[in-house]
Amino acid sequence: MALDKHGIAKRIAQELRDGYYVNLGIGIPTLVANYIPAGINVTLQSENGLLGMGPFPTETEVDPDLINAGKQTVTTLPGSSLFSSAESFAMIRGEHVDLTVLGAMEVSERGDIANWKIPGIMVKGMGGAMDLVASAKNIIVAMQHTSRDGQSKLLTSCTLPITGLQCVKKIVTDLAVLDITPEGFVLRERAPGVTVEQIQKVTAGKLITPDSVPEIKI
Repeated sequence: MALDKHGIAKRIAQELRDGYYVNLGIGIPTLVANYIPAGINVTLQSENGLLGMGPFPTETEVDPDLINAGKQTVTTLPGSSLFSSAESFAMIRGEHVDLTVLGAMEVSERGDIANWKIPGIMVKGMGGAMDLVASAKNIIVAMQHTSRDGQSKLLTSCTLPITGLQCVKKIVTDLAVLDITPEGFVLRERAPGVTVEQIQKVTAGKLITPDSVPEIKI
């Protein structure tokens, strides 16, 4: 059974390590904030100027003036700080972010990512994605394995405008967990009940499958 967006976020949360500074992109990545494992202390950064972001607020906690980069209301944790976007991007460009989690429209087998523009369709803009992919020490992509019309989003080469080249390290989709290596996509885990053959069928780029591929545990 394919993972829903919360399942993708829960699996990515397993990649967090104690002491990490983490930037969460718009969409599925924001959900990771709700699934940080017990005993793990990470600091979430939002490029609009917040360090120490907490989980999404309950209805009684909502503050319309406190938002993340995707304009969603958020909470702050004790010790959090607010600052200008200029200072925020100095943190990002200075390589002080340990992990970035981004959504994507396409990822190539080389680790190229396209996540900011579809030609001919109005989008809000690239936001901080280009700075993040150029500066983050580790980039994980959270995405659906295929588009709405069933086309693979894991390609030999991206067809949409590129956000960053050879920067993605890992992908978590609704069907699989994959590492990106010089040889191509390496299938590390599969969603419960999903077969290797099903994943191969919807992966357009080169897919390397080890002899044993365990199911995702969340």
